[in-house]
Amino acid sequence: MPTYDYECQSCHGKFELFQSITERPVRKCPHCGRPSAKRLIGAGAGFIFKGSGFYQTDHRSAAYKAEAKADSAGGTTTTKTETSSDTKASGSKDRKS
Repeated sequence: MPTYDYECQSCHGKFELFQSITERPVRKCPHCGRPSAKRLIGAGAGFIFKGSGFYQTDHRSAAYKAEAKADSAGGTTTTKTETSSDTKASGSKDRKS
């Protein structure tokens, strides 16, 4: 059941009512009691998307899915192996006298 907005033509009070679609519009204003309430035209309800296929992440490429799976499984890490000349050069710089 939708919620309808009303405005009183006499006191300019605004209110909302939760009514069935088949119900007739209310005329009596709850603020002043006069029969001058008028139903306002609303923007309508928003769409409610249910199920798969509506989200940006539902249609990812196979490469993206494979990379995401590798990341979630821990993935493989690459490490740089040092050669003996790199070790000697870095070792002499790091030593303190």
